[in-house]
Amino acid sequence: MRVIIGLGVGVALASSVAWGQTGAAGWRRPAPDVADARYGPHERNLLDLWKARSSVPSPLVVYFHGGAFRSGDKTNIPEDILRECLSAGISVASANYRLSKDAPYPAPMRDGALAVQYLRMRAKEWNIDPGRIAGCGSSAGGGIALWVGFRDEMADPKSADPVLRQSTRLSCVAGIGAQTSYDPRWIKSVIGGRCYQHPALFSLFGLKPDERDTQKAYALYEDASALTHLNAGDPPAFLYYTESKKPLSSLSLPGAGIHHPKFGEALKEKMDKLGIECVVRHRDDYKESPPAASAKEMAEFFSRVFGRTHPARGQ
Repeated sequence: MRVIIGLGVGVALASSVAWGQTGAAGWRRPAPDVADARYGPHERNLLDLWKARSSVPSPLVVYFHGGAFRSGDKTNIPEDILRECLSAGISVASANYRLSKDAPYPAPMRDGALAVQYLRMRAKEWNIDPGRIAGCGSSAGGGIALWVGFRDEMADPKSADPVLRQSTRLSCVAGIGAQTSYDPRWIKSVIGGRCYQHPALFSLFGLKPDERDTQKAYALYEDASALTHLNAGDPPAFLYYTESKKPLSSLSLPGAGIHHPKFGEALKEKMDKLGIECVVRHRDDYKESPPAASAKEMAEFFSRVFGRTHPARGQ
């Protein structure tokens, strides 16, 4: 049954990353079981939920769309991911969040955390296991998932709002073309070319041109980057990239390389040193149909991690 929810409780970067959107032959995208559930006060604080067919509480993947923090919608969830997760007995939610024109950083990331908290609060009602929740997203949405996953606990146990009392911690995270840093200085040094000049980087922070090289800006850049928050207690990650691995030229267009595999390689290097699993895949790793194959491997990753997470235990 499709449910429309209108009552709230409590208060990428590129617009698309190469991924299958049509689904496997013979598979039709189902309507969400819960549509437009309002998880916060802003008009974009809406999410859809597809429930896995299960008699016991199922694990959940929360997806965040891409769009440079300037556009995009929850309906953009890749069908390959939706299909593979539901087939594996994993429920899926897809959430909108405030865009940079609505509110600058940390608003999009905070909305990602709030969506997780809201889903945890309604876990019993929607047959979700609150102890097995993952974050996932494309491009900017992947950056949100990583930020929520690596950020320290943001729950407020003393809050009068039952949503805000819920945990924000995740069992694992995944990203498609995800940025692991939004610091233009780091991007210039590690990614190269003129990637650091991507206009979305500055609109994300709401900075004026004369503010971009200030201590205020540096603090925002670092705080927005998943790499900054990673520590030994954080969850495993799966990252998939489609952009060429070739080095970027100094003559490349501004913003080119914003989905470069080096973003994932840098995260893996740091996670390897901490002893945390980090799987980084590239389209060239798959012989046939990279979008479908990578989605299948991602769902297998979720299932494997959920399998070693104690059911209904919480985070």
